[in-house]
Amino acid sequence: MGMTAFRRLSHLLQLLTLVECCSVAAADPNKILRVATFDIETLDPQQYNDDPSFRVITAIFEGLYEWDYLAATPSLAPVTAAGPPEISADGKIWTIRIKPGIYFTDDPAFGGKPRELVAQDFVYSITRWLDPNLRRGGAPVPTDLIVGARAVVDAARETGKLDYDRPIEGLRALDRHTLQVKLTQVNYPIAQAILNYLVCAREVVDAAHGDIRARSVGTGPYRLREWKRGSRIVLEANPKYRSLRFPASGDPAHAALVKSMQGKTLPQIGVVELNVIEEDVTQLLEFERGMLDYVELRAQIASRLLANGKLKPEYAERGIARHVFAEPFLFAIYFNIADPVVGGMGKERIALRRAMALALDRKTLIDVVYSGQALPANQLVPPGVAGHDATLPPSTYDPSAANALLDRFGYEARDAEGYRKAPDGKPLTLTTSLRTGSISREIATLWKKNLDAIGLRGEFHLTPFQDFVKKLEAGNFQLYWGGYGGVPYGYPQLDQLDSRQPPTVNTARFRLAEYDRAVDRFYASPNEKGRNAAARQASELASTYAPILPTIFRLQNDFVQPWVQGYSKQLYTNYWKYLDVDLARRK
Repeated sequence: MGMTAFRRLSHLLQLLTLVECCSVAAADPNKILRVATFDIETLDPQQYNDDPSFRVITAIFEGLYEWDYLAATPSLAPVTAAGPPEISADGKIWTIRIKPGIYFTDDPAFGGKPRELVAQDFVYSITRWLDPNLRRGGAPVPTDLIVGARAVVDAARETGKLDYDRPIEGLRALDRHTLQVKLTQVNYPIAQAILNYLVCAREVVDAAHGDIRARSVGTGPYRLREWKRGSRIVLEANPKYRSLRFPASGDPAHAALVKSMQGKTLPQIGVVELNVIEEDVTQLLEFERGMLDYVELRAQIASRLLANGKLKPEYAERGIARHVFAEPFLFAIYFNIADPVVGGMGKERIALRRAMALALDRKTLIDVVYSGQALPANQLVPPGVAGHDATLPPSTYDPSAANALLDRFGYEARDAEGYRKAPDGKPLTLTTSLRTGSISREIATLWKKNLDAIGLRGEFHLTPFQDFVKKLEAGNFQLYWGGYGGVPYGYPQLDQLDSRQPPTVNTARFRLAEYDRAVDRFYASPNEKGRNAAARQASELASTYAPILPTIFRLQNDFVQPWVQGYSKQLYTNYWKYLDVDLARRK
């Protein structure tokens, strides 16, 4: 290259850098997005175990892809990847090229130098996700799917420490910006999940001695400014973030939305303020005062803004918008199969759990507690998620059959107050754990009434959200009422009863080889018909042995202030980087 050409190239690169800096500066610090959240536990992208933490983490850290913001059918959209994955003809080799020029936010571990995102960062981060010694307990299915990962993970389990320098054949950086993943078998759902794993820098983890709960150094659109535990989290725009354009969509339903955001350089919002508000009614009050820009409400609280299933006129006149959809989560009562009272696989214990399943009044739960803002759950996989079977019959509510079942299997003896005793004649008390909240108190009231109807004594423990999660992980519960899911495929719900999963996933501690084989068939199925059949069998087995009692699929109502622009349903994570705030209209 001649000197003149070199100077031209250098000048061009300077201009491109200037354009990049100007486009990042589009994030206006005066544009503040104010939202509510439940308390979070960590900002470690490989050690979270709750949805509130995950939502904040995904604003700071990125994966190769994300679920397309506007797609009707879930599909991968490149984030740090340069384009779609290149997949071999047999479906077992996935090659992904990473965009050059993406940088982590500054950290002392980088020695004052810019730190570019490279393929090896994904090798490290995916390996860290598999580590069985971290809080999540590893990831058994991806471990078996990635060629060579099982031996590395088993060695880490034995020694108590994973060797991150030990090569994994199926996880390689072919060059600085090319990642290759080799699979032991075809498994599109998990392969896509692996490509969504969030990436961190090894130097930061090592410098923090593995504890990066509050040392969040990512490549995402925002970085952490402030975190007061139990109170609030403040994020600010990442000054190194590249410019974005609003996603395109061929769906006529999104035409006006896409047009309204055309020409905008994103992200526009300079600050995201998350206030920890555990009570739904408080979230609603803050939204009505204009102190929250959007709010995600469910059940009776959501119905306060509705009349005959539609937004009340006074809210519509204010320009407030409503988005309603079935969440990709299963809500259920989970039994601790390791518990000496409700657990075990003996006939009398199965009968006890199945009797409770027959006693649950889902109609009243939906009509009264959730004010019609839910659907009855008759299986493990939610509507709109791969594996959901719309042909399955509804769940049965039959207290008479429940009483007969308990009488038949040894629970016929009663104490002085009329409550049933265990088959051995000892007192029988069933304790259900729920997270703190007004709706939990209503659920507890109904569930106690249902248990009373079949002669079972019930007690209830209401616990703040993060303490609630810790109790589940430790197995410190008999029954708990909660939800799980959040992705377009049904494997999170199915994995909850897979005996090969760690307790952070299989909180019920359920073990059944036949069920595990049904999960394997779900993963191996090349089409929707096969996945639905496998998921149906898994749901039927869960109904038979009753480690989980599916209750509802919640309807989520997002209410959005008129000054928020670019909003579509926040289905699988947050998409704050695509939003804007009209400051004049907010005033």
